[in-house]
Amino acid sequence: MKMMLMRMVAVVLLFLLSGCWDNKDINHRSLPIAMGVSYNQGSYTIYLDIPSVTEDEEKIQIISDHGDSINEVIDHISMNMESQVDLLHLKVILVDKAFAKHGLSEGIASIIRSRYIAPKTMFVICDEPLDHFFQHIDASSTDDGTAIYDYFQKNAGWSPDIAYTPTWRIFRSIHSYTNDVVIPMIKSGDSTVIKSTGSAIMKNGKMVGKLTNEETLLYNVFNGVNTQGKIEVMGHATVQIVSSRIGNRSSLEQDQPRLRSTVHLKITVMDTRGNPSMVLIKKELQELVTREFMLLFQKVQKAGADVFGLGQHFRDDLTRPQLARWRTDYLPNMKVDLHVKTIVRNTGNLKARK
Repeated sequence: MKMMLMRMVAVVLLFLLSGCWDNKDINHRSLPIAMGVSYNQGSYTIYLDIPSVTEDEEKIQIISDHGDSINEVIDHISMNMESQVDLLHLKVILVDKAFAKHGLSEGIASIIRSRYIAPKTMFVICDEPLDHFFQHIDASSTDDGTAIYDYFQKNAGWSPDIAYTPTWRIFRSIHSYTNDVVIPMIKSGDSTVIKSTGSAIMKNGKMVGKLTNEETLLYNVFNGVNTQGKIEVMGHATVQIVSSRIGNRSSLEQDQPRLRSTVHLKITVMDTRGNPSMVLIKKELQELVTREFMLLFQKVQKAGADVFGLGQHFRDDLTRPQLARWRTDYLPNMKVDLHVKTIVRNTGNLKARK
């Protein structure tokens, strides 16, 4: 009994000591919220947004350095700081537009291989020089510097007009024949800290086009990411999309891919102008979404980027060599037949005609 008691005391002491050391280790680590990566002629410049919390104030610290690789720069920054840089809790990675147009393949591969950064970390393109953006963030910060992180959180500042793309999806798209992505684009705001400028169309890890915020909303609707998205219907009403789902039926006719898609929308009517009927609102919404989506599809089709992952529906119909030519031989000739069906879940406090 005495021996068992001594063992229990030893276990408790070991637990307490390990906890102390863990806390000490955490206190001697720098935990960046965001990391900016700029690329220019083979050289990388890294910016780290590190919250600094003291007894007197909360502020952020912007640290930058450059080198021949991302890992080299991070190691150099960590070497020169009084605390270790821990990127495992990194929330957002920003790259400049020049880097995105050059191609993200090498940088993404380096990030994934390093295992220092979580694959679920948000990826964003900055629509202005990174040094200017981080200077603005530093000057505008009145809290603990988490504005960038909060901007992309669904329970904070995120909006359905903004794309949401973690790092692992970009890595997957680079190595996929039939699945590209869009990446949100931001810059420093005039009256706000951050301003959305749309989304970048990515093809094999390279930026080949751009979507507006309105087009990004339709992209999110098509992919089922539509929380609280609002659409103006021909000046007659404002509707809010509550939920969406899509059904697809694919076929290959004489080497031409065809897709019949039906989008089911559940909406709430927020307000109306005049006295439009529910039938008119539904009809105009369906026509608007169909027209705008077809224009959006033509844009990404012209760019040769399958951001909707439509090629996934034809993987059983095409051989692997044919799938390798999906973006060049099949996507440009693809025909999409889109139908939109709408259910008005409720009209809030409005009394509208049927």
